[in-house]
Amino acid sequence: MRLEEHPIVEFKRGKEVTIYFNGKPVKAYEGETVASALYAAGIRTFSRSFRFHRPRGFFCAIGKCSSCLMEVDGIPNIRVCKVYVRDGMQVKTQNSFPNADGDLLGVLDSIIDRFYPHGSHYKKFNRPRILREFVTKQVRGFAGTGSPPKKVFEGNASYEEIVTDLAVIGGGPAGMSAAIFAARAGAKVVLMDENPFLGGQLVKQTHRFFGSGRHRAGTRGIRIAQILADEIKELKNVDVRYETKVFGIYDGVVGAVEKDKKLLKIIPKKIVVATGAYERTLIFENNDLPGVYGAGGVQTLMNVFGIKPGNVGLIVGSGNVGLILTYQLMQAGVKVAAIVEAMPRIGGYFVHAAKVRRLGVPIYTSYTIQRAIGKKKVEAAEIVKLDEKWSPVKGTEKRIDCDFICIAIGLSPTHELLYQAGCEMRFIPELGGLVPLRNKYGETTVEGVYVAGDVAGIEEATAAMMEGRIAGIDAAIKIGYGGDEAIKVREEVVRDLKEFREGPFGARIVAGLKKVSIEELQEAEA
Repeated sequence: MRLEEHPIVEFKRGKEVTIYFNGKPVKAYEGETVASALYAAGIRTFSRSFRFHRPRGFFCAIGKCSSCLMEVDGIPNIRVCKVYVRDGMQVKTQNSFPNADGDLLGVLDSIIDRFYPHGSHYKKFNRPRILREFVTKQVRGFAGTGSPPKKVFEGNASYEEIVTDLAVIGGGPAGMSAAIFAARAGAKVVLMDENPFLGGQLVKQTHRFFGSGRHRAGTRGIRIAQILADEIKELKNVDVRYETKVFGIYDGVVGAVEKDKKLLKIIPKKIVVATGAYERTLIFENNDLPGVYGAGGVQTLMNVFGIKPGNVGLIVGSGNVGLILTYQLMQAGVKVAAIVEAMPRIGGYFVHAAKVRRLGVPIYTSYTIQRAIGKKKVEAAEIVKLDEKWSPVKGTEKRIDCDFICIAIGLSPTHELLYQAGCEMRFIPELGGLVPLRNKYGETTVEGVYVAGDVAGIEEATAAMMEGRIAGIDAAIKIGYGGDEAIKVREEVVRDLKEFREGPFGARIVAGLKKVSIEELQEAEA
């Protein structure tokens, strides 16, 4: 399932190593995650659900779901999509007997659902009390997600306190841009990312970007990621902390853990939160079946690790992500059976849709997926037409044969740190969900805390980079760096971003931004 050739990406695999999955050797390469190595070996069931022991598999590839929880070297509940392989690593499935693929307790799902549909068991066995207590005890015995480790951590944990001008959380397009522009203005920057590399969503984008030449139009996302990472390496006043997970912002102090061993206390003058977004899923029958993936998860598997997600895919969603993913799959030699779109028209740019249609991929508008078909993994999908009231039309069901389904219906901002920092939030559908109020430079209602990129509202990566530049340079100016030249640069980028958002696709974003603009809200109240 590993790709040996690709028209755009050259996969540089590391040294071959062996990991052990439930005691059996699995070939892997340094630089791969445990999840990607297992997937390449043909393993699809990674875990079982908490209560009904339904099979679960690969989904998001960014550690935001719980579908890939496993025991790694004796430690339970590890998200294996974020753990990189090491020779001799011991990986085991949990919450199953004898293993996740052949879990005997999986029979609970069909038995219980036949007599007590999921959710209804909470109303059963309430009386007499002795029966309720007995049944509750038995049910709890079947639930759980792993066993406590047999030994406690015996390594050498350490602590470091860092005083800096600017802390940037997230090393994607927005975070890297913020760090670069703040550092160029003279600020001392600490840039943190949970991955062992920088780039965020850019590392899986093989298509060329739109926009102006000043903003890298015509350059592939993977190349932009490398350019930005190289620029950061040249800046001596940027301290990059890889494999660093930020767990909180406490009165302006950032708490983080570096490489699972070092506790960091970062005391910055300003903070830029650029944590990006995570994928939405969709409610339909069997939507948790192995073989149902987020679009970004498939892009990571295919464009980062060079592993085919399957042979035939169904794409749900015809926005830019769904259309671009379709083309990327075909570049990797994967057949796309169809694209399904609930809206009466295609949601993405015409240029992407035209390219996909020229390649013969059918696009079903006013259709949605009704169920995934299969027992242990996806074998097909059933789609159905929607009427004007978004209700399924009986008799319009179609079976689409496929071995995986990609959900490409949008993203939601990763806003948790902003909530914790005390930022005032609003639910804005045009921006993808909960986002903070902020001024035109990205500063939120908490003084000194900035926001940039998809966490501020779902947009193109080009907009994320511009937002990062604005936030980074404004933070540097407020600290006292850059002077008039920095102010001039900031205002130029503000104008460029406004220009980039002009047009029919940008109108929705602009409408959403007005609802969270501190300046707009103050003017409305005046």
